Amino acid sequence: MGSEFEMSMMGELNFFLGLQVKQTSKGTMISQQKYIKELLKRFEMESSKTIDTPIATATCLHMDGPGFPVNEIMYRGIIGSLLYLTTSRPDIMFNVGLCARFQSSPNKYHLKAAKKILRYLKEIRDLVLYYPSRNNFDLIGYIDVDYAGYLVYRKRTSGMTHFLGACLISWGTKQTKLCSIFYCRS
Repeated sequence: MGSEFEMSMMGELNFFLGLQVKQTSKGTMISQQKYIKELLKRFEMESSKTIDTPIATATCLHMDGPGFPVNEIMYRGIIGSLLYLTTSRPDIMFNVGLCARFQSSPNKYHLKAAKKILRYLKEIRDLVLYYPSRNNFDLIGYIDVDYAGYLVYRKRTSGMTHFLGACLISWGTKQTKLCSIFYCRS
């Protein structure tokens, strides 16, 4: 006689690796709302004012710029927490990457920029990634380049996103050095 195995359903998936998952017949939503709430509490930003953008476009951070040094461990804690958050929040990826460059010797301006990202997250913490259950499978990609907009290192930053139908499936940024080419007339 063969053995019979009974399989039971463990229940609906609600959390996966820190991601909140909500499944309905219309689709799946992924967010990190609980994580953001805990993050704001951890860094005492619960009562801070909210802002509409993570960092102003005119913000220029420098490695050896003016400003007194801040607690490196706390700054790295904020940056590490924000880096983890980018798994479901492509809207902060560029700004978190910018702030992450200054972990070796952060100053008050770097900390202010990182806290602006937290204030932005407080404003739109309910943003979710939504994957509808009925979707087409057209693969579409977008890319954008700032052509050396970050003047400190004269590097260009490119960003890309890929969609499978209406669903965002990957995103990223990359920084590359500009090469100066001089043309001479003979």
